[in-house]
Amino acid sequence: MQALSGKHAISHEVLLTTRPISLDGNDVEAKRQQLLAYFVSTWEQYEALFSALKDEALYTSAESLRHPLIFYFGHTATFYVNKMILAQFTEARVDPELEAMFAIGVDEMSWDDLDCAHYDWPTRELVKEYRDKVKARICAFIKSMQITLPITQQCPAWLVLMGIEHERIHLETSSVIARMLPLDLIDARQAESWPVCTKAGIAPSVQWLPIPATAVKLGKSDSDRSYGWDNEYGFDEQKVEQFKVATTLVSNQDFLKFVQAWGYKKARYWTAEGRQWLAFTKSRHPKFWRTTLNGEYLQRNLFSEMPLPMDWPVEVNYLEAKAYCNWMAERIGEPVRMPVEAEWSALRQSELGEDSGSGNINLEQYASSCPVTDNRHGRLYDVTGNVWQWTESPIDGYPGFTVHPWYDDFSTPTFDGKHNLIKGGSWISTGNETLASSRYAFRRHFFQHAGFRMVISEQAPKTQTQDNVYETDELIAQYCEFHYGNEYFSVQNFPVACVQALMAHVQANSIATDRALDLGCAVGRSSFELAKNFQHVDALDFSARFVQQGAKLQAHNRLRYTLPVEGDIVEYREVLLDKLGYDDVKDRIDFLQGDACNLKPQFTDYNVVFAGNLIDRLYEPAIFLNDIQARLLSGGLLVLTSPYTWLEEYTDKSNWLGGVKVNGENFSTLDALKQKLADSFDFEEAVDVPFVIRETARKHQHTVAQLTVWRKR
Repeated sequence: MQALSGKHAISHEVLLTTRPISLDGNDVEAKRQQLLAYFVSTWEQYEALFSALKDEALYTSAESLRHPLIFYFGHTATFYVNKMILAQFTEARVDPELEAMFAIGVDEMSWDDLDCAHYDWPTRELVKEYRDKVKARICAFIKSMQITLPITQQCPAWLVLMGIEHERIHLETSSVIARMLPLDLIDARQAESWPVCTKAGIAPSVQWLPIPATAVKLGKSDSDRSYGWDNEYGFDEQKVEQFKVATTLVSNQDFLKFVQAWGYKKARYWTAEGRQWLAFTKSRHPKFWRTTLNGEYLQRNLFSEMPLPMDWPVEVNYLEAKAYCNWMAERIGEPVRMPVEAEWSALRQSELGEDSGSGNINLEQYASSCPVTDNRHGRLYDVTGNVWQWTESPIDGYPGFTVHPWYDDFSTPTFDGKHNLIKGGSWISTGNETLASSRYAFRRHFFQHAGFRMVISEQAPKTQTQDNVYETDELIAQYCEFHYGNEYFSVQNFPVACVQALMAHVQANSIATDRALDLGCAVGRSSFELAKNFQHVDALDFSARFVQQGAKLQAHNRLRYTLPVEGDIVEYREVLLDKLGYDDVKDRIDFLQGDACNLKPQFTDYNVVFAGNLIDRLYEPAIFLNDIQARLLSGGLLVLTSPYTWLEEYTDKSNWLGGVKVNGENFSTLDALKQKLADSFDFEEAVDVPFVIRETARKHQHTVAQLTVWRKR
């Protein structure tokens, strides 16, 4: 292996600490020294990248979607300070003004967004002084902090690792920005510390390797002894159908044929998103290719250019890779695409096993790509390293995903169906990025040191839909928590308590449990509870957006939402259907939009009708009470709950059932119910059922509903 050399080279001993360190160990002080070495090597390696840039380079906007590099020079240091304050390991800032400036970047933007903000950026020397102060503080923190082994996610050492791995991410993303700078802004002498591969030749023809069907287990367990980001944890098992895979990454030589075939001008190869991106950017070839006056291509590497190396992997965004696959599919008459995450994981497991992944990765060979046949992994080349590999999979949290409170927005903003996973790492991927479990994703138009590998498969890739994103509508999220979230102030979950109460009457009266109607089901918890006891449940709500939440949980096994804590601060919640015990009964429910005052004829012949907190939100509650009687079987139960909060915004006052004066006397809703149901129902019981709705972490509604039970004669 060729380690980086030169004035800013990392020593061999420190280079060894660029591989992620274990959370395990028996010697606390030895682990402390290992953490310190890992921190220092990361810090110095990051600064070595910036040392190869002239001052002007740090203030040049090489990429409109991101800040100039001076921001990232300060940002990774600020990250440590902000996280230490958040985790309450310190209250002291190093430089409040700089930390306000360097806190948040602009990495998640559409291609037509522009960074139009104007900043009075500090000098390079001032930022370096700031970094030196933060470095000293973190070193002192590591030397004095309490360490328990193994390191857990609540330990101070976890925060240090979070900062280290965060800086390693920015080592790579900053190198991508540096690669876009004009060459005259590069310090050639310092750039010698980042050696480029000098080998180049003719790329091999595409060879396809058959891969048998298999099952893949995805997700990092809590017992894994390496640092992980929140999106890596959880568990998902997926079936992978048989497919064929190209033994090498797509090369510059391969992709040049697409360019020469006018692939960038033929709309049929591009997705709708790809066509929009093309129209905006006017791209005609990959980002890091340059054309000469005589029409030949050069490739821009990190700090230099060279004639296009034909047998190196092409580096493109997902949109370009997808267009190439569509072009190739047309040429060979086979369903060509990129692998999904599970297929890539199957390849890695079959070709590398438990190997940590050698090759052109971790800056152990070059500070550039190299030929696609230089690093063999089993029957394939470059399973890991050389360039990242785009996949067809939008990133999503595995079942069981939870955010880490010290970095709650690391992953969740990317769970939007617009960020695709890249796998395998590149030549400059270090630390966590080199692990099989790592999961990084970018918008499909973003450029990284990323290329792609082709597969042939009849199995259509699973694409993420909006069903998997976090619900941020305040009212819907509030109801999701009301139905599926925590119990507050020792008050039992309301839908569960109501169904338990009504089932006591079902059992006492030996009522059949064939069919139930859940009217005003909201987001569906009472529907699932009823399904545990009834063979079929129709779940209706007037709000399509409400009833869709129950349908999402039924279809996808999970429901996600954000809860306000205070101001702009939120918590992220995930509900899993199987954890609630409903997986075996979910298919008994039909979630539908419906109007309780105008039900369709098919909603009939029920053993039980449950209308939870519904009647005081109906525009014609009397019509509902008259109509519902015919939809119940003889001997069946009508169960109503309500806090009787009559409001004219829902029900015209002339239609209120109760809460009014009649002939000068108080007339309650219970009085009205007894009057209107007397001809067909026997009144069985009225009990109070309290409930709590969370508004923020420190504000809750505590309400008492009345549950009434009526048996049809």
